[in-house]
Amino acid sequence: AGGRVRRVAVIDWDVHHGNGTQDAFYDDPSVLTISIHQAGNYPPRSGAIDETGSGAGAGFNINVPLPPGSGHGAYLETMKRVVVPAFHAFRPELILVASGLAASSLDPLARMMCYSEAYGEMTRMVKSAAADLCDGKLVLCHEGGYSSVYAPWCALAIMEELSGIRTDFKDPSIERFSAWPYQDLQPHQADIISQANP
Repeated sequence: AGGRVRRVAVIDWDVHHGNGTQDAFYDDPSVLTISIHQAGNYPPRSGAIDETGSGAGAGFNINVPLPPGSGHGAYLETMKRVVVPAFHAFRPELILVASGLAASSLDPLARMMCYSEAYGEMTRMVKSAAADLCDGKLVLCHEGGYSSVYAPWCALAIMEELSGIRTDFKDPSIERFSAWPYQDLQPHQADIISQANP
């Protein structure tokens, strides 16, 4: 039909499980839903790896419940090993990002360690996938992030990547956050990611 798309991929990288999106499309094979979230954060007992869709939608829902303390390495590995391959297998006509910023290092509602560069890199990866798969049709929707001090730096990294424009503003905390121990991919995080690999 004119103006409509037949396959949509939704990636939710907010720290909370994308339970609403999952529930809305759980039996729908025309929508691929992927949620990267802190395991056990919110809602409780939601977003397990074995929640993969039902009926005609079986296999079209992917959850990556990362352990608390996951940061740059775990998020980028999830994008490389799970999200981008799933996009290429599904071949969406539109990619939608539920772009919450609550996995950032200073967020009071979570215990993750992402810093602004991680959000820029994840944006670069979905932008590249959209260019390859669906003529650049990409929508990012901001969904929150509760550190008024740090979320704006993560949002700026996303906007710079989307626009291709680099501003003169530099994240004043990036050196400190990137140097935190365990920012690199850890074995227990890699194990979860490998279980979610589509």
